[in-house]
Amino acid sequence: MGKKYEAIRKLVDRDKRYTLAEAVELLPKLKFTKFDETIDVAARLGVNPKHADQMIRSSCALPHGTGKSLRVVVFAKGERANEAREAGADFVGAEDLVDRVLKENWLEFDSAIATPDMMGLVGRLGRILGPRNLMPNPKVGTVTMDVARAVREIKAGRIEFRTEKTGIVHAPVGKMSFGPDKLRENILSLLDTLQRLKPSTAKGKYFKSIALSSTMGPSVRLDTNEVAALLER
Repeated sequence: MGKKYEAIRKLVDRDKRYTLAEAVELLPKLKFTKFDETIDVAARLGVNPKHADQMIRSSCALPHGTGKSLRVVVFAKGERANEAREAGADFVGAEDLVDRVLKENWLEFDSAIATPDMMGLVGRLGRILGPRNLMPNPKVGTVTMDVARAVREIKAGRIEFRTEKTGIVHAPVGKMSFGPDKLRENILSLLDTLQRLKPSTAKGKYFKSIALSSTMGPSVRLDTNEVAALLER
């Protein structure tokens, strides 16, 4: 670790569990880079992803967006393709885009949307898009006939997430420049969505641990009891 990192790490009490308000106020003090760092949430949930009914995968519209400009590709034809273009999609096509991904390994986009009738064709891209979390999926609203709405939501800051093998969900919730209030609202929006997605078969404490961190900074652990209380209000 560099000297700057070691210096700011001392500002974080490793034995303390911070309230959400304390944590978002502390994050700017942990910044030592010149760029606008992304703030991430890592929530370890009381679920077992090995069981299909406890695998969480969904999306969340952050009230203040992510602060990142996303490139969206839409696999659609005809009227749906026109609607996607009008909504602001960066790339729209069908067989031509599928061939471009397959033959050129083209991946210059951050999110992919497809109409249901296109999935037979887009399915050929599974081995390429799947590992990169770019494969359209109905669970997160990216396989839909309402492509215009999906494009607008993603452009506005909708994020996708899923539980990893260890039951952890990682998700970006904004930029350091957002300030404490906007970050707090974005974080609560994500955690509220996770709470509503709690599987009925999940036993025991749901939020095992929650940590916030910036791109280059140390993590700040939250008081999960305080978070639970906030979500009940």
